[in-house]
Amino acid sequence: MTDLSTAVDLSGLLNKEPEQKAKQLPDPKTYHILCMVPEAIEEFSDSDVGLLKASQTLHYEEVLTPVLFVVKLGPDAYADKTRFPSGPSCKVGDFVVVRPNSGTRLHIHGREFRIINDDSVEAVVEDPRGIRRAA
Repeated sequence: MTDLSTAVDLSGLLNKEPEQKAKQLPDPKTYHILCMVPEAIEEFSDSDVGLLKASQTLHYEEVLTPVLFVVKLGPDAYADKTRFPSGPSCKVGDFVVVRPNSGTRLHIHGREFRIINDDSVEAVVEDPRGIRRAA
Protein backbone atom coordinates (compact mmCIF):
# COMPACT_ATOMS: atom_id res chain seq x y z
CA MET A 1 0.00 0.00 0.00
CA THR A 2 1.34 3.44 -0.95
CA ASP A 3 1.57 6.21 1.65
CA LEU A 4 -0.37 9.08 0.07
CA SER A 5 0.63 11.59 2.75
CA THR A 6 3.96 12.12 0.99
CA ALA A 7 2.46 12.19 -2.50
CA VAL A 8 1.24 15.77 -2.15
CA ASP A 9 3.14 18.28 -0.04
CA LEU A 10 0.66 20.88 1.22
CA SER A 11 3.03 22.64 3.62
CA GLY A 12 3.61 25.42 1.07
CA LEU A 13 -0.11 26.18 1.13
CA LEU A 14 -0.90 25.65 4.79
CA ASN A 15 2.10 27.45 6.33
CA LYS A 16 1.30 30.87 4.89
CA GLU A 17 0.46 34.23 6.38
CA PRO A 18 -3.26 35.18 6.64
CA GLU A 19 -2.95 37.51 3.63
CA GLN A 20 -1.64 34.65 1.50
CA LYS A 21 -4.35 32.29 2.78
CA ALA A 22 -7.02 34.81 1.73
CA LYS A 23 -5.73 34.55 -1.84
CA GLN A 24 -6.49 30.82 -1.73
CA LEU A 25 -10.24 31.40 -1.58
CA PRO A 26 -11.96 30.15 -4.72
CA ASP A 27 -13.22 32.67 -7.26
CA PRO A 28 -16.88 31.95 -7.99
CA LYS A 29 -17.59 31.57 -11.68
CA THR A 30 -20.64 32.56 -13.72
CA TYR A 31 -23.67 33.34 -11.51
CA HIS A 32 -22.30 31.89 -8.26
CA ILE A 33 -21.61 33.64 -4.95
CA LEU A 34 -18.94 32.66 -2.41
CA CYS A 35 -20.21 33.01 1.16
CA MET A 36 -18.76 32.33 4.58
CA VAL A 37 -20.76 30.67 7.34
CA PRO A 38 -20.68 32.83 10.50
CA GLU A 39 -19.42 31.06 13.60
CA ALA A 40 -22.15 29.83 15.92
CA ILE A 41 -22.36 31.54 19.30
CA GLU A 42 -21.16 29.17 22.02
CA GLU A 43 -23.60 30.27 24.74
CA PHE A 44 -27.38 30.12 24.71
CA SER A 45 -28.55 33.72 24.32
CA ASP A 46 -31.41 33.28 26.78
CA SER A 47 -29.19 31.83 29.52
CA ASP A 48 -28.48 34.07 32.51
CA VAL A 49 -25.73 31.75 33.79
CA GLY A 50 -23.69 31.37 30.59
CA LEU A 51 -24.92 27.91 29.63
CA LEU A 52 -22.67 26.53 26.87
CA LYS A 53 -23.96 24.62 23.86
CA ALA A 54 -22.78 21.09 23.13
CA SER A 55 -20.35 20.69 20.22
CA GLN A 56 -23.03 18.76 18.28
CA THR A 57 -25.45 21.68 18.72
CA LEU A 58 -22.83 24.15 17.46
CA HIS A 59 -22.18 21.91 14.45
CA TYR A 60 -25.89 21.70 13.56
CA GLU A 61 -26.31 25.46 13.94
CA GLU A 62 -23.42 26.12 11.54
CA VAL A 63 -24.48 23.49 8.99
CA LEU A 64 -28.16 24.49 9.00
CA THR A 65 -27.71 28.25 9.36
CA PRO A 66 -29.98 30.38 7.18
CA VAL A 67 -27.52 33.33 7.36
CA LEU A 68 -24.34 33.63 5.27
CA PHE A 69 -21.75 36.39 4.77
CA VAL A 70 -21.07 37.35 1.12
CA VAL A 71 -17.35 37.20 0.30
CA LYS A 72 -17.20 37.26 -3.53
CA LEU A 73 -19.63 37.52 -6.44
CA GLY A 74 -19.14 35.68 -9.72
CA PRO A 75 -18.85 37.79 -12.89
CA ASP A 76 -22.37 36.94 -14.09
CA ALA A 77 -24.13 37.19 -10.71
CA TYR A 78 -27.25 39.33 -11.12
CA ALA A 79 -26.35 40.15 -14.73
CA ASP A 80 -29.66 38.83 -16.13
CA LYS A 81 -31.94 41.88 -16.13
CA THR A 82 -35.06 39.77 -16.82
CA ARG A 83 -34.51 37.65 -13.68
CA PHE A 84 -33.33 40.59 -11.55
CA PRO A 85 -35.20 43.70 -12.82
CA SER A 86 -34.56 45.53 -9.53
CA GLY A 87 -30.83 44.86 -9.68
CA PRO A 88 -28.61 42.73 -7.42
CA SER A 89 -30.09 41.21 -4.28
CA CYS A 90 -26.82 41.59 -2.37
CA LYS A 91 -23.24 42.83 -2.49
CA VAL A 92 -19.91 41.79 -0.99
CA GLY A 93 -20.03 42.32 2.77
CA ASP A 94 -23.77 41.67 3.18
CA PHE A 95 -25.32 39.10 5.48
CA VAL A 96 -27.90 37.19 3.45
CA VAL A 97 -30.72 34.81 4.30
CA VAL A 98 -30.84 31.55 2.32
CA ARG A 99 -32.49 28.19 2.77
CA PRO A 100 -30.67 25.86 5.16
CA ASN A 101 -28.21 23.52 3.38
CA SER A 102 -28.04 25.85 0.36
CA GLY A 103 -25.03 25.62 -1.87
CA THR A 104 -21.83 23.65 -2.10
CA ARG A 105 -20.10 23.28 1.27
CA LEU A 106 -16.33 23.84 1.48
CA HIS A 107 -13.95 23.85 4.45
CA ILE A 108 -11.01 26.19 3.94
CA HIS A 109 -8.44 26.70 6.73
CA GLY A 110 -10.89 25.58 9.39
CA ARG A 111 -13.81 27.75 8.24
CA GLU A 112 -16.92 26.70 6.34
CA PHE A 113 -17.76 28.43 3.07
CA ARG A 114 -20.63 27.91 0.64
CA ILE A 115 -20.94 28.55 -3.05
CA ILE A 116 -24.56 29.47 -3.77
CA ASN A 117 -26.52 30.56 -6.83
CA ASP A 118 -27.42 34.22 -7.20
CA ASP A 119 -31.13 33.38 -7.03
CA SER A 120 -30.70 31.62 -3.64
CA VAL A 121 -30.60 34.92 -1.75
CA GLU A 122 -33.97 35.55 -0.14
CA ALA A 123 -33.16 38.60 2.02
CA VAL A 124 -30.37 40.83 3.32
CA VAL A 125 -30.05 41.49 7.06
CA GLU A 126 -28.04 44.20 8.77
CA ASP A 127 -27.42 42.28 12.01
CA PRO A 128 -27.61 38.48 11.83
CA ARG A 129 -27.36 37.90 15.58
CA GLY A 130 -30.50 36.27 16.88
CA ILE A 131 -31.54 34.85 13.49
CA ARG A 132 -31.68 31.08 13.49
CA ARG A 133 -33.49 28.31 11.71
CA ALA A 134 -37.00 27.64 12.98
CA ALA A 135 -37.41 24.25 14.59
